[in-house]
This record gives sequence, C-alpha cells and structure tokens, in this order.
Amino acid sequence: MSNPKVMAYRRENGRVGIRNHVVILPLDDLSNSACEKVAFNIKGTKAIPHAYGRLQFGEDLELFFRTLIGTGANPNVAAVVVIGIEPQWTNRIVDGIAKTGKPVTGFSIERHGEIKTVEMASWKAKEYMHWASELKREACDLSEIWVSTKCGESDTTSGLASNPTVGNAFDKLVAMGGTCSFGETSEVTGGEMLVKERAATPEAAEQFMFLFNRYAEMIDRNKTDDLSGSQPTKGNIAGGLTTIEEKAFGNIQKIGKVCKYVGALDKAVAPTGPGLWYMDSSSAAAEAVTLWAAAGFVAHFFPTGQGNIIGNPIEPTIKLTANPRTAGDMSEHIDYDCSAILRGELTLDEAGDQLIDLLIRTCEGRLTAQEVLGHEEFVLTKLYESA
Repeated sequence: MSNPKVMAYRRENGRVGIRNHVVILPLDDLSNSACEKVAFNIKGTKAIPHAYGRLQFGEDLELFFRTLIGTGANPNVAAVVVIGIEPQWTNRIVDGIAKTGKPVTGFSIERHGEIKTVEMASWKAKEYMHWASELKREACDLSEIWVSTKCGESDTTSGLASNPTVGNAFDKLVAMGGTCSFGETSEVTGGEMLVKERAATPEAAEQFMFLFNRYAEMIDRNKTDDLSGSQPTKGNIAGGLTTIEEKAFGNIQKIGKVCKYVGALDKAVAPTGPGLWYMDSSSAAAEAVTLWAAAGFVAHFFPTGQGNIIGNPIEPTIKLTANPRTAGDMSEHIDYDCSAILRGELTLDEAGDQLIDLLIRTCEGRLTAQEVLGHEEFVLTKLYESA
C-alpha cells in the first residue's frame, strides 16, 4: 500500500508528532495550582493537572513515573516545564524527558515558595513558547504516525461497523510499516483465545496471556465474580450488548482481518518497533488514552456506539460512530459518521480509506471534535492505595 506524506513535527529523537504543545507538567497533586498559574500567565502553554504523586510505592510508583515521563516525552510535545513540591522526584521526571533531547526544565516549590516558583517557571515557559512557535512542519511518512485505538459506550453498531472500520484502517497502516496499538484487557474477556491466536509469534501470544491472566487473577483475588454494571456497562446493555463476550467479540474487530500483533506491552510502555502491539490498559476511556499517550502514540481512533465525549490533552482523539442516532444527537462530538455501512451505501474498505484520510487531515492540523470542545481528560491509572 502507498505510504502518503504528511506535514508533521520531527522531534530531536527522530519521532514524529502532529501537535506542538508546550506542557506545564505537575509532578504531584500539590503542584497543580502552580502549573495552572503558569499556563494562565503564558498563553499557548498547556497545564495538565492530575490527582496523584504522593505516597505511592512499588509498581504503582513506577507506573506513575512512566506515565508522567512518557507524557512529557510524547512527540506531540515540543517542550516541558515540570513543577514539583520537592526536587528529587521533580528531577527524575526532568531527566526522563531529557533523554528524548527536547527542552525541559524543572522547578521545586520547596525552598522557593509558590509565588517565586511560578515566576521562574513562567519565564522559562515564555522562552519555550517563543521557540516552539517557530518550529516548522516537514514532510514525513504516514507510517511514522503512531496510532492507538479503544472503543467506548459500545453498542451493536460498534462491532458491526465502526470497530471494523478501525480494523480496516489498522490493516492498511500496519501494511505501510506503521505502529498501531489496541488493548482494553477487561473488554477482551471471553474472546481472549481469539486474541491469542492473532499473535505473530508464540512469544507475543505468551506475553498477551501473561497480561490477561494477571488481570483475571486480580479479579479472582478480590472475589469479584460479577462485573455487572461495569462490564458490560449500562450503556452497553442499552445498546444491545448483554454479555461481556458479545462486547469482546465486537471489540476485537478493531484489529482488522490481516495484521497480527508483534508483542504485548505493560501499561504506558512504548513499542520497540513497528507493527501492531497489544497494550494492557483499563477499559476506562480517559485512563486508557492517557496510557497510550504516555507510551508515545500521537493519534487515537475512538469508535463509539451510544456516544462518548472523551478527549486527551496530548493525543488527539478521532471519534467515529456507525449509530445514526448518535451521529445526529451527539454530532458535535463525532469526527466521522460511518453509519452508511449499515445502510449498504459504504463498503468497509471505503470506510477505512476515509478514516485514514481523516487521520492525514488531523496530522496536518485539523482539530478533532474533542480538541475544539476542550475535552482534555487526563487520568492516571493507579494500581493500589497509597502508603
């Protein structure tokens, strides 16, 4: 398949981004206010407040650092100002982002006070904003654009049309040499053996089953035999998906008919090469997209049935639906209406091509519905309670 050129930002480490954010990143929840003050002072910057970063430990703490470092390292980010309450953990985030070669500076509120910290960080943010505003897009291969996907508020139209549209696009992007990812561990329950069979190698299948079994063991450990109200959700049931197995079989349509995944990743871990990758992730939309952004993905396909309004501050979320009612009632949230598939007026192959065309337009500056509407849900995944 042809590999179209798109105009995008080539970063210092060679990765390609489609946005050019200067991010004001809080290390911890105590630093949210200072970051928001800096973003208020310096127009065009983007503060990303969050709820965690204090008294976490073990793998939960490692995931926290991986997510924050990955967010700042994402190719859609040009430069980063990090603010934390104390220097040691702040510098850990700064050092992790600095490995990409992009400009990043950290500030600590302790020993300076909040007002002085905001002043110093504002000056640095202003410097970065001027610098980033002069960066130029250049011609890059579409295959260099990392694309992730998950679905939300699924219904029967999801598995019949919008999820297969993503799968068709993924087949074509992977054939170009692209890097794509799917996940939602809880929502492949009942279809996990089909996912296992789609592995490119026995090693990839083993990696996936390890992640799936780890999730299943967590459910069993907590004596949660019934996920009623969560999987499937009330919205899923209203849309005709009465069991998790029905939901899983529709969900799996997003990986297409041809491509096989080459590996399975833990949460917020970046792929090591091109191809289709599985990533362990929550099925909660905001958490999942946050993890993919932290893993380095720069665009996201989000098929929805009943309608979902999720967005992300770093990774543009392209929403599509095959439900004509949702396309009408929630049109402001929908970037692509593929309901014509169900009327026999559009082939799946045509729908996949049109979704790729929309991806190209998004790469070159078209704002998604979530960006225009200001939906920037940034939700960290937490593994267990704090110390």
